[in-house]
Amino acid sequence: MELFAEISVLFVIATAIAVLMRLLHQPLIIGHILTGLIVGPFFFNLVHSTETLALMSQIGVAILLFTVGLHLSPSVLKQFGRVSLVTGIGQVVVTSFAGYLVCVWLGFGLVPAVYIAVALAFSSTIIITKLISDKGELDVLYAKIAIGFLLVQDLIVILLLLGIPLFATEHASWLSAGQFLLTAAVLVGFVALTARIFVSKALSFLAQSQELLFLFSIAWGIGVAALFNQFGLSLESGALISGVALASLPTRREISARLSPLRDFFIVAFFIFLGSQLQLEDITAVLPMALMLSILVLIGNPLILMALMGYLGYRKKTSFQTGLVTAQISEFSLIFIALGVSLGHLDSQVLSLVTLVGLITIFGSTYFILHSDALYRLFAPLLGIFERRGAHEPRPRRGGYEIILFGSNRIGYDFIETLVRFDTQFLVIDHNPEAVARLQHAGIATEYGDASDLAFLESLDFSKTELVISTIPDAEVNALIHATVKNQNPEAVVLVVAHRVKDALAHYDEGVDYVILPHFLGSKHAAEIVVRFKADRAKYKSLREEHIDHLQLRLKIGHEHPYPESLRGM
Repeated sequence: MELFAEISVLFVIATAIAVLMRLLHQPLIIGHILTGLIVGPFFFNLVHSTETLALMSQIGVAILLFTVGLHLSPSVLKQFGRVSLVTGIGQVVVTSFAGYLVCVWLGFGLVPAVYIAVALAFSSTIIITKLISDKGELDVLYAKIAIGFLLVQDLIVILLLLGIPLFATEHASWLSAGQFLLTAAVLVGFVALTARIFVSKALSFLAQSQELLFLFSIAWGIGVAALFNQFGLSLESGALISGVALASLPTRREISARLSPLRDFFIVAFFIFLGSQLQLEDITAVLPMALMLSILVLIGNPLILMALMGYLGYRKKTSFQTGLVTAQISEFSLIFIALGVSLGHLDSQVLSLVTLVGLITIFGSTYFILHSDALYRLFAPLLGIFERRGAHEPRPRRGGYEIILFGSNRIGYDFIETLVRFDTQFLVIDHNPEAVARLQHAGIATEYGDASDLAFLESLDFSKTELVISTIPDAEVNALIHATVKNQNPEAVVLVVAHRVKDALAHYDEGVDYVILPHFLGSKHAAEIVVRFKADRAKYKSLREEHIDHLQLRLKIGHEHPYPESLRGM
């Protein structure tokens, strides 16, 4: 079968199984892994172009972690650095010790017990970030902490993967380890400086073309990942750092939104490839041990993490949600065990055992993470032991804006002027990079983004927003904004601008709270209405009914266009 046909067949099967998972109300990620098992050598052996599928997987991983990094500004990493280090290192140490005791009890020798125990300690950055991203919770506190300690764990496992072969030979030296750490520090510094000095200035030009911004984003994310990989570090760490380097720029949400369809396509290839590579020989021989070790990972790892988080003063819900993300082993765990087999330290049965543990824990943790809120409500009465008296936790900024304004055009400027004068907490979103730069220079909270892009709108948090104003003169875009806001927060008040009576009435039919027609109602007057009414729905309702009656009357007498002929068609 030629390559194109082979890849086509894989995605047709993946789609069929994904549909089945959807009908059964199961997570799609499980369907992708099952697809890999079905098309892999364990069943139908349809995967022959493994190098191509592996390359697609690497691209998917790089884009996924790049977009995750965009949500991790350096200030957030600084804020949660301590808890990331304590939980990342602490969980690895405690899980390894507990796993070693269980392995010895199961009859394993010293070396296999150490390998297996360490493999059980690492959680999958890729699976966890994908699931948290699917839930739309990358900006929640537990997600920030989880990504931080996963980065710490990834660094530990990379050191092990590089260190074991070095120290397993006669040429082992601490010098090699020191060179590795120095290389990592130099690369991180280089990426950070490049982003700060060159990329931040170039983005004003790049953002003027959506196609150019999209192309640059791919080149930056994959390029930095390749650079890290070329110098002996993991491409995963490079991709994450490339995103973090751009996380403080106003274009971060736009970049993330543009890349999301591409990310989702290639990450499916990763999970298919992962499923196809699982080694499941000697299942009956290792199943009892695999179940016991899986219980340690599924239950023991979350308990260890909750204990550490409670000790650090975090509340029980945050500790619980953070703990659940550790309930699976990493793809690095399988690589780590495979390394032991290649060095002659382990036999192939150990690889089969850890692979089965991986499969069981990935399935189990998927449900844990996706249903963490329901599980918390179930176990909340028992979780008090994981919360210190007077527990207090820092929180990353999530939403927090009372008002969100789309567009800083002439009408938008009047709103900005009024909102600044009344010292209201608001965010401006604009698609003009020069306007964004000017507003930020003036100290106004601003983000670059295209309001016509549904993925971008869904990346915004409207849950705490009381009022959304759109001064964008496009009926379809305003309808999209209204639908997205109300889907997240039905109580939010939405105001939009229209230049035609027909559009205004259509918006009212959609449920928009109030429509501003600048040539009937001056933008200054509209801004003062916002100040007087704020988010009082009853007052808008009264004004809305009067406005509809007035518009319908104008429509009957033929005054469709409330502005001069020369301005029509805007």
